[in-house]
Amino acid sequence: MTDIGSIPKAAVFRLSLYLRELVKFQKTGVKTLSSAGLAAALGFTDVRVRKDLAYFGQFGYPGVGYKVDELIGELKHILGTDRTWDVVLIGCGNLGSALVAYKGFRTQGFNIVGAFDADAKKAGKALGELTIQPMTKLAETVARTGARIAMISVPADQAQAVADQAAGAGVRGILNFAPTTITTPAHVVENSVDLAIRLEQLTFQLRFLMQDSED
Repeated sequence: MTDIGSIPKAAVFRLSLYLRELVKFQKTGVKTLSSAGLAAALGFTDVRVRKDLAYFGQFGYPGVGYKVDELIGELKHILGTDRTWDVVLIGCGNLGSALVAYKGFRTQGFNIVGAFDADAKKAGKALGELTIQPMTKLAETVARTGARIAMISVPADQAQAVADQAAGAGVRGILNFAPTTITTPAHVVENSVDLAIRLEQLTFQLRFLMQDSED
């Protein structure tokens, strides 16, 4: 069994990039692909591709490369997207509404089965195909649907309390969009998406790029 603790997070992240590119190749009828071909599509080196994939097994064939359909199946299995995951959304403001409207989740195997908000005035209102529910219904919905993932899009000062409630309701994974750090029990996995920090990383790179061009 693979020890996931020994695998660099960056390598796991790149698996999703490899999968996305492989699906593109598949749609154009490509049946086999070399590590160099996959690397070139992403601006990586073929050594990087082979090293990343080697953390999870041996997938290539001598003189052939990777069989595209087969490698797609393997990567989906590794990433857990070879099955459907039911998800609950907590926080039905502008960002929450955009998340529900994003069709890419469903095509990737993520099905939002419930939307919740602490604002009692929102309860009963439609959000896409869903009806916004009060937080008091969270545990019941998680138990009924078997949802194991929660997406949190609430103000920063509410995020920890909401994460605690989600964990208590039986959720095992939290994707946190609130601009703050939260803690979770050992049995709950948490990932954060802070858009402001991403923009800061971009402006950091951009500042040096612009500086070089001005010199």
